[in-house]
Amino acid sequence: MSASMDLAGSYTLRPGMLHSIEGHRPVMGNGALGRLLRGQQGEAVDRMLGQVFTLCSHAHRRTARLALNAAHRRPDKHLPVDAPVLLWLETARDHLRSMALDWPRRQPESSIKSDLLAWLRDCPLSMNYTTSQSTPDQAWQALTQLRHWLEKHLLGQPVGSWLIHHREPDALAQWCRSHAPNVSPAQSLHTWHERAHPIKPALRSLDVLHADPARQTAALQSVANALASNNNFAQHPTWLGQCAETGPWTRLRHQKKPHTTVTAWTRLSARWTELMEIAAVQPHAPAHHTPDLLSSGALHLDEDQAIAWCEMARGLLLHWVQLDDHGRVADYRVVAPTEWNFHPQGALAQALTTLAPHDAPSALALAAAFDACVECKVTTQAPTENKHA
Repeated sequence: MSASMDLAGSYTLRPGMLHSIEGHRPVMGNGALGRLLRGQQGEAVDRMLGQVFTLCSHAHRRTARLALNAAHRRPDKHLPVDAPVLLWLETARDHLRSMALDWPRRQPESSIKSDLLAWLRDCPLSMNYTTSQSTPDQAWQALTQLRHWLEKHLLGQPVGSWLIHHREPDALAQWCRSHAPNVSPAQSLHTWHERAHPIKPALRSLDVLHADPARQTAALQSVANALASNNNFAQHPTWLGQCAETGPWTRLRHQKKPHTTVTAWTRLSARWTELMEIAAVQPHAPAHHTPDLLSSGALHLDEDQAIAWCEMARGLLLHWVQLDDHGRVADYRVVAPTEWNFHPQGALAQALTTLAPHDAPSALALAAAFDACVECKVTTQAPTENKHA
């Protein structure tokens, strides 16, 4: 892949403007990704995707292998797929990395502490962007170490007990207020609470996954058809004719929970709560305790096609692939959480439009809540024709 290829893209958020989101990722539209991967097969495909989508490379590589295996006619050509515990471990790492590196950049300057990484000093998980070579046993060991570190250095109690008492927004907000002086993510959430809690973007969850297998198959087939027939669907995707959003607050495992109001702040805090839920899983727990933590899988379609999915840190990731008669990529499409959440007519865009034109702090909180996986900046400058009336 040429270093000169501009595949990453970026987004600009403009509070108080009618057109409040500008930007895109070139690799997602006009069949660019399919052309990049055409003729490749096997490990070369997931390796290339890991290079294109660096921030969430582990999730893309997992989803690619699931898609390729489901599409391939020959089982002997199937690629190995990591055990779910490795997805949980890397998702926990992604959450920690975002809290350590991204959250402080979204804070008002007056609230930023000088030593932003002090709370991570003894964390057993490296924040480096490296491809994990862990075995399942090593992943379980790393999650156990993470749990012990959280309990000793941040929570002061067992993770399970903390979850029992701090899942509800008010209880979590109180905990964040108490621990803001010593725990950087708690400080970020506490600082955001006053601005983000009153912001209630309309929630339209991307409910492609479903506990009913028949409903899930129909939904996945519908998305696959849209991806296959429209080169630009992945750039501005819609679900059931509307914009939709995805994140830790829209997981498959949450669909059975009672409906509660989802604010900008609860979207932010859902990432912290999910980190605790991942850390709370015990090694080698009975199977019925763990299968719904983060869903992933694949569906074989007609004509050597398949669609695969993976719930990862930023939301639901979908890959669609069509192979030729030799098992090589004929076409490939990806629709990632950023494109759902940063849709120019989506919930984030609408929430930004309602802000005052110079309310950059609230826009920064919204940017963190919806969490783009590419560069995202907030500006109060806008073209004259886009100014909010």
